[in-house]
This record gives sequence, C-alpha cells and structure tokens, in this order.
Amino acid sequence: MITTLVTGANGEIGHSLLETLSKQSDRRIIALDLSPLGHGLAELVHRSVQGDVSDPAVVAELETEDIDEIYHLAALLSTSSEKNPALAHQVNVNGTMGLLMMARRIGTRTGRAVKFLFPSTIAVYGMKSVEAKNAAGAVTEFEHLQPTTMYGINKVYCEQLGGYMSDRFGQLTDEAGAKVLDFRALRFPGLISATTVPTGGTSDYAPEMIHAAAQGKAYACFVRPDARIPFMAMPDGVKALLDLAAAPMENLTQRVYNIGAFAPSAEEIAAKVKSAFPNAEISYAPHPKRQAIVDSWCADVNDSVARRDWGWSPDYDMDRAFNEYLIPTISKVYSKA
Repeated sequence: MITTLVTGANGEIGHSLLETLSKQSDRRIIALDLSPLGHGLAELVHRSVQGDVSDPAVVAELETEDIDEIYHLAALLSTSSEKNPALAHQVNVNGTMGLLMMARRIGTRTGRAVKFLFPSTIAVYGMKSVEAKNAAGAVTEFEHLQPTTMYGINKVYCEQLGGYMSDRFGQLTDEAGAKVLDFRALRFPGLISATTVPTGGTSDYAPEMIHAAAQGKAYACFVRPDARIPFMAMPDGVKALLDLAAAPMENLTQRVYNIGAFAPSAEEIAAKVKSAFPNAEISYAPHPKRQAIVDSWCADVNDSVARRDWGWSPDYDMDRAFNEYLIPTISKVYSKA
C-alpha cells in the first residue's frame, strides 16, 4: 500500500489528481488543504487534514504517517503573490522547506526514499522584453532564469532547495548512506481545467475566456491579443506528475523538467472559443501589471529532456484540448445550471 500526501488538495491540480489517484486500489491518500475538502472530494481520500502547510503543528501531525509520496501542490499563485509577497514567501518557501524536512525525517525513519513531486512553473523565467521573448522561442530548463515576480522567485528557489536537500542533505542524514528523499519537479505551463474555475493565476485569461463564453457572458481579456505563453490541458498536467513519479530514478538526468503541449496567443485562444460559441463577446482590456508578468514569461518551452528521460508526450494538442475536452465538458457544466 502506497501512502500519498496531496497538499493543496482543493486546488485545480489537486481536484483532478485526487480523482485519478483514488482509482488506484493500492493507494492510501491523505489530503491537506487550508479549507475543508470540496464537494465530492472527501470520499476520495482516506484522511483529510485541514490546516496551513506552513504551520509546524500541521506538519508534525502529518509526520506521524509513513508517507511514501508527496505531491506538494499548495501554493499562493502569481497574481495573489504579487498582492501579498510576505504571505507568498511564508506559504511557498517556508511551507516547502517544512515538508522537505518532514520527508527527510520520514525517509530516515522508514529506510526508504520519500518521493517529493513539486509543481514548478514557467514563472521562473524572466524575459527582458517582448522582443527578447519572441527571439528566444522555446527555452530550456537552464535559460533566462531571472524571474520578475514573487511567485517565480519562490518557485525557482524551491527548485534549488529541493535538489540540494535530495542530492546532498538527504543522503548525509542516513548513516548507511541510503537515499531518504527523492525530489522531482515539473515546470508547468498555464493549466486549463474544464471542471474548475481558476483563481489567483496570471494565465487565467484562457480558462476565464472559455467559462465566460459557455455562460453567455462578455469577457474582457486582461492581456493583449498577441500575448503568448505555453498552455496544457489539465489531464496532461496530472498525467505528467504521475509519469514523472513512476520514472525509474536511474533514468532521470536532472531534478527539474519542462513540459509543454501548445503555445497559442490570446487571439488564437479567442478564435477557438468563438468557433465553439459564435455569440461569444471577447474584448481586450490589458491590465498593465498582469500584462507585464505574461510578457516576462517565455513564449514556449523546450521539453526534449522530459521526452527523452521519461517518455513525456502530451495527449492533448490545442485542437484536441478544445474540441474533445474543454468545450464539451464546460458546455455540459453550464447547460445544467
């Protein structure tokens, strides 16, 4: 039986991950979130803990479990982090450090490495200008790592922290030299879910556009029509986490991996939405701060190392994401309203 901890279980990724993990009979799931689990989620887990991931008392409570895997999804997202950078540091950095220390202690106690899956983000990139962004094209994991947001700074630091703890400190705490912590990170593009409406993210214009059109509401997009970043359908995000977790340690050549699927402009997303909802009213009212954040992120990612090391390949390109997943599912949700 695999004991799995999912933090931030109420979030977009957490919701979809719990649904997938709960179908595996050999898995015991512990869910942590600041709020009570949403409708339909509580019955998917064996234990639910309500609390702040950065609270030492909450971590101490979780440490009583012999956890095998941690999916650390809890975070304050990009736009929310800009509004409250001190809280962002507390949740995103201190919360991660507390869980890494907990995982190391559990691994030392049980004698087996705790896998620590960490969702990072394209917010770790910092392009100096739109011209530089367009010229860079698809970036690798080690280019342009000068984030301009608190969220990006938090995430790139935690990538380094997890690698340090896993590669050095984690081993040194076990007298036998056994590995007690196995940190693995994914740099997610903007994730689009058909079942949850996002809050607090700077890539939210894509899902917001679809949800508004499905409800017959006008939508003013907060970025320019030419704004371009990589995106991914939520099922592929969950698939990537599980595939990386399942990859043999000896196949992995680095701690942090880019993953990509499609990289449309806001205008190309709007065209897709309008093809499904001909009466959709989509306008553009760029928000200076949010536009500046999107401009600082890469236009696309090079995910060739993930494809080579653990066979990453998205199931959903842009056409399939919209035509088979997003539009039909979202339309069905609002047709019941």
